[in-house]
Amino acid sequence: MTISAARIALSIYRGLGVAAWPLASPYLMWRAAKGKEDRRRKGERFGRASAERPAGPLVWIHAASVGETLSIIALIRELRRMDIAVLLTTGTVTSAAVAAERLGDEVIHQYVPLDMPPAIRRFLDHWQPDASITVESEIWPATIAELEARHIAQIRVNARLSDRSFQRWKRYLSVGEFLFSKLSLVIAQSDVDAERFRDLGAWPVMVSGNLKGDSEPLPVDMDELALYRQQIGRRCTWAAISTFDGEEKAAAMVHRALKAHNDQLTIIVPRHPNRGDEIETMLQAGGLKVARRSRGDAIMEDTDILLGDTIGEMGLYLRLTELAFVGRSLTAEGGQNPMEPAAIGCAVLAGPNVENFRDAYQKLVRNGGARFVKDVEVLAKAVHYLLTNDPARLRMIDAGLATVQDMRGALSATLRGLDPFITPLAMKARLEPRAAAQ
Repeated sequence: MTISAARIALSIYRGLGVAAWPLASPYLMWRAAKGKEDRRRKGERFGRASAERPAGPLVWIHAASVGETLSIIALIRELRRMDIAVLLTTGTVTSAAVAAERLGDEVIHQYVPLDMPPAIRRFLDHWQPDASITVESEIWPATIAELEARHIAQIRVNARLSDRSFQRWKRYLSVGEFLFSKLSLVIAQSDVDAERFRDLGAWPVMVSGNLKGDSEPLPVDMDELALYRQQIGRRCTWAAISTFDGEEKAAAMVHRALKAHNDQLTIIVPRHPNRGDEIETMLQAGGLKVARRSRGDAIMEDTDILLGDTIGEMGLYLRLTELAFVGRSLTAEGGQNPMEPAAIGCAVLAGPNVENFRDAYQKLVRNGGARFVKDVEVLAKAVHYLLTNDPARLRMIDAGLATVQDMRGALSATLRGLDPFITPLAMKARLEPRAAAQ
């Protein structure tokens, strides 16, 4: 496909977006019925602002989901210290809740507009950002085209390209080159990611490391932590966190297999808390007694499972254990962030499918802070070994903490890369002090 053909393909994409505009509202209502959209704020998805634009410099940051939102908090706070207003968009209900809890009025939060010309034009007409920063990997052609037409810098931070995404873009190389060449700067997580972005036409590209390594410690309500620790008492615990469909069943199988050997409590924290009812039903059908965090259930002596079906409390769940299996890696693919449990002081286990966090897992495994398990049987053996072998578990914890410490520095590198774009905005904010967002 030539560049001309790529232009035609993208024109067709934009045209289809305009044609599909009347179907957008029914589509969002369907998603709202499934709990995937906030019905009250549907207008934001059409680019209709629910807040005023503050005077002065403003940076638009888009973080699609919870992990991306958490990874960008420290960078947002650096921008706010420069009196630069931040408009944060997210794409999920859970990430919006995390943004509200962790950032409050430090940012203006909106749901990201649909990648359709009418929505993105209305959005940009209102907010008029001075720069656009996208976290990790989302590519939205209509948004990229509209930002370029308005000469707004487009920067990608903590950028990564999974194996699958890279191969898909290579099949449509001209389209990829046409889009990626519009980016003003790519700050990649790893050398592999940087090379992939260069192969697809991005320039300039630099490497920062993973911003998740510089994330602030997950917060915890100390009173709730003390209460749960009292209820758990001397029982040993392990957690299966960020689990996807099938991995809760695997955790239940491990619990039943080890129940005769250990007086244990298994903590299950699904990636999507709205699956709590179906998970509880499955666990109870297997004869397990469940305490749900969302109901405020107490942990009794015969409680098998603490189901962490709440948003923004991972810091609580991880501090109740020293051993965490990180999901989306055994029955699902891509992996989830292993640095959060490692940073809190957990030995880390994961399935083999962790391509989205390959660099972090490689370092943790090489240093002894994490282990891979290929199936449920191996997971059960690893959990039993680490629950009953204190020296081995503590060695993994120490190795994980050291690895996370070694991986810090991505925030500083990212700020250096952003300096040509951000410094002029900081100077403008200082010259017009009343223009900064309050």
